[in-house]
Amino acid sequence: MKIAIGVKDDSLIFFGNAGHTPAFAVFDMTGGGMFRSFKLEEIRENPRTDLDEHDHDEDHHCDHADDDAEHVAQHFKMGKVLEDCDYIVVKRACKNTANAMKSYGVKIVKYEGSSQKADAILKELSGKFV
Repeated sequence: MKIAIGVKDDSLIFFGNAGHTPAFAVFDMTGGGMFRSFKLEEIRENPRTDLDEHDHDEDHHCDHADDDAEHVAQHFKMGKVLEDCDYIVVKRACKNTANAMKSYGVKIVKYEGSSQKADAILKELSGKFV
């Protein structure tokens, strides 16, 4: 089972705003029950081409309409790059991100804790990945 989580870079520090994350860490989960483990498979850049350095802010809120065709297409680029994943972990995701993930079969799991490292977050949430 593959799980994606937004990260700032190869430090694997969690970036909770899924649509604006600089990268996605993709982990492979093995085992079951309390014996689940997570192995980093790779880090994938966020494929959106409409983001600039100011947009990589976890608190960023876009000022465009939700039905802006070009913006929607950018979110579907994220879905395409994560289509082999079963889940994505987010702190927040806009309607366009949710729709894109759903269309590619990627389920969203929300994280509301305080951990900063991707592997610690995955361990906390392991019971949600079925």
